Amino acid sequence: MSAHGGKKAILAALGANAGIAVAKFAGFLITGSSSMLAESVHSVADTSNQGLLLLGQKKAERAADDLHQFGYGRSRYFYSFVVALVLFSLGSLFAIYEGIHKIQHPEELSSPLVAVVILVIAIALEGFSFLTAMRESRPLKGQASWWGFIRTSRSPELPVVLLEDTGALVGLVLALGGVGLTMLTGDPVWDGVGTLCIGALLGVIAIILIVEMQSLLIGEGATADEEAKILAALADGEKIERVIHCKTQYLGPEEILVAAKVAMAPGSNIGAIAEAIDEAEARVRGAVPAARRIYIEPDLFRATEGIG
Repeated sequence: MSAHGGKKAILAALGANAGIAVAKFAGFLITGSSSMLAESVHSVADTSNQGLLLLGQKKAERAADDLHQFGYGRSRYFYSFVVALVLFSLGSLFAIYEGIHKIQHPEELSSPLVAVVILVIAIALEGFSFLTAMRESRPLKGQASWWGFIRTSRSPELPVVLLEDTGALVGLVLALGGVGLTMLTGDPVWDGVGTLCIGALLGVIAIILIVEMQSLLIGEGATADEEAKILAALADGEKIERVIHCKTQYLGPEEILVAAKVAMAPGSNIGAIAEAIDEAEARVRGAVPAARRIYIEPDLFRATEGIG
């Protein structure tokens, strides 16, 4: 993912969520709806999350130093993990608490039509943010499903924004349903039910993000397609006969570490080995541009030897 593409989706979400948060809080103060309050807190959390994603991108731009010799690319994974924690704690747990409280102690809504109008406007704004994230994600998604893209993407920001916006849109529909049923039935307990459903939804999304971001933070290897290209590029069948073994790891969303042991052609001298390694590195970078750190160990592999 290009930093520009991810930043565009983040900024769209930031603007939408900030405006929505203000509108929702105004709606809560007018109506007293717990669904509106839960959605207000949700939007505040989402706005903060976009700020954290932007901060992560900024931190990741720092140059490598003696302490972090492979750079700071994983800062984007760390801040995306923090986003998942914020969504779970500030979004899900608060909404669940508020929903249970309103079910146990239901309160009448004042001016519920105001809440409906605000929620409809919020759905339109969230829809804009969601469509922006989808448009930015399509070139990277390729032929994969959206769920597959979220599970396999090594770039954290777009999956985070996609899941956040999906949760926001569904949450708004749930809030609209809670307020609408309260208006139709005259029973304010439905507002609490809607709030509880919003909390459960945010909890599921947060857990998915926590699992995915934790995996990226620990360190994931190249995708299956990238690994196949790397292996094919390493060996030319002449100077390098085969790849004995190869390990990869993402140092950041746009930087892969490649460490490989390769079998050189029998009789290769030092000059030929050095030339073959330089050519292999160029082929790998041409096939997978993200493979920026490449370490190749040459070996004269013999059939009687095991894999070293």
